[in-house]
Amino acid sequence: MRGMNDLMRQAQMMQRKITKMQEELKERTVEASVGGGMVTVVCTGGQDVLKVTIDPQAVDPRDVGMLEDLVLSAVNEAMKKAREMMEQEMSAITGGVKIPGMF
Repeated sequence: MRGMNDLMRQAQMMQRKITKMQEELKERTVEASVGGGMVTVVCTGGQDVLKVTIDPQAVDPRDVGMLEDLVLSAVNEAMKKAREMMEQEMSAITGGVKIPGMF
């Protein structure tokens, strides 16, 4: 029975560390630029987009599709970086063990 109690205690400690890490990641940011810096997106480790910067040279009323593609690419790249940051931090806590539903 003692082994089970120790296991439960360890699981609770890990859960607290994970929750704390997730809160801290909401404060950290990643940045992604595409098109040679024409579009830049900043998002949090919690995957909230904070800022989109568009170089005025990227705004061509005759080619709105290109600008849309640049924005989409920058957002996707920023989200990918945010997920990678979270996975790296999570791996440090769990020792590389992936816990379903945690990220």
